[in-house]
Amino acid sequence: MTTGHVAVIDIGKTNAKLALVDLTDLSELAVITRPNRVLPGPPWPHFDIEGHWAFLLNGLREFHARHGISAISITTHGACAALLARDGALAAPILDYEHPGPDAVAAEYDAIRPPFVETGSPRLGRGLNIGAQLFWQFATDPGLAARTHRIVTYPQYWGHRLTGVAATDVTSLGCHTDLWNPHEGCLSSLADTLEIGNKIAPARKSGDVLGTILPDIVAQTGLPPETPVYCGIHDSNASLLPHIIGNAQPFSVVSTGTWVVAMAVGGRDVVLDPDKDVLINVNAFGDPVPSARFMGGREHDLATQGTCPEPADHDLSRILTELRMLLPAMVADSGPFRGCTARWIGAEPAPGTALRSAAVALYLALVTATCLDSIGHQGVIIVEGPFAANRFYLRMLAVATNSTIVASHSATGTSQGAALATCGAIPQPLAADVIPPSEEAFYPGMQAYAQAWARHIGNAST
Repeated sequence: MTTGHVAVIDIGKTNAKLALVDLTDLSELAVITRPNRVLPGPPWPHFDIEGHWAFLLNGLREFHARHGISAISITTHGACAALLARDGALAAPILDYEHPGPDAVAAEYDAIRPPFVETGSPRLGRGLNIGAQLFWQFATDPGLAARTHRIVTYPQYWGHRLTGVAATDVTSLGCHTDLWNPHEGCLSSLADTLEIGNKIAPARKSGDVLGTILPDIVAQTGLPPETPVYCGIHDSNASLLPHIIGNAQPFSVVSTGTWVVAMAVGGRDVVLDPDKDVLINVNAFGDPVPSARFMGGREHDLATQGTCPEPADHDLSRILTELRMLLPAMVADSGPFRGCTARWIGAEPAPGTALRSAAVALYLALVTATCLDSIGHQGVIIVEGPFAANRFYLRMLAVATNSTIVASHSATGTSQGAALATCGAIPQPLAADVIPPSEEAFYPGMQAYAQAWARHIGNAST
């Protein structure tokens, strides 16, 4: 078990971060970021791995010189795998999962992928199923399968560069890959179908130590050679981990960022509908977690067109009174309203206005509430990430779900969760705001607005 300061490599879809977390109180002593730039092909759009690597090494050196580093942990977005050659180098660039290439062989892939009942993994477009990525990559580059010695999930790619140890982790394999059976805790039948069962690196728990840093990392960063590197964790599960450790069930966690991921722990038994972007994730302890998601951060940016002034109470009151509302979906290929086309009811607020910001906040809260209902949410709702600072989002979420909302003060719950994977204990309660579900505590008209929004959704689907 680690004590002291943990350097967390945190690669999100929008930004790459390095955070230094103090395990005595989970405070972030330092955070640096860079854009997660996608480079063009050939052979396909891929992540700027070498740019990230230079950024991370420089950050590790500076953090250690200023504060000291006791351990390194890793968290990344899902839907990402690295193919390693026998010498440990990349056998091919790491595919950006938003590339539409895998859709070209969708029919062939659909004929071999396991059913939802086996994997808890919905069929997603582009490269959002790692199985679909691999199927398309091997078809596109016929020599790639032979060049691939090991397949590692994305957190463990960075762990491999730091330690030389190849692994996968249960949270990343359980993130709609089609390659994992969450009920049995083992690879799915797809691994044998693709003839890669012997290539996928062993699955480890997120709190396992992969090894210590390689000598060249010692030379470049000044870190002690005995510095441990932990296996790593999928970013939404990193946000979930502190709450599994620190809360009684039932509860739900909403992790917000480019993706909004809702995860229900100990909720109602419901029949999961894979057509609604509902799936079974796997937490840091290997347990199944019903989950639902949509690209909330991306939808926010599209709906506000990049300009989002802070709305005041009178802006919200106008939106509620005039029932001016956005219907889904701004990103139509994911989330509970896949295939729907976004439109405005009532007068559309002008882009760049506070009215627009208020309406978009309500929209995002109502889509989040839909996600929570679809996975059997019960108990409090803990909101992590950027939306935890959006007061109108939080208040509408409380009303729409009739639940108490706990809004985390942490700038990045993913970094805290990844740090906690190294010690398994919360030093003290996390700082948060608590918002009760009663509409009377907020604004007249929120309940009526939510009901009207639901009616429009229902009318659109009939």
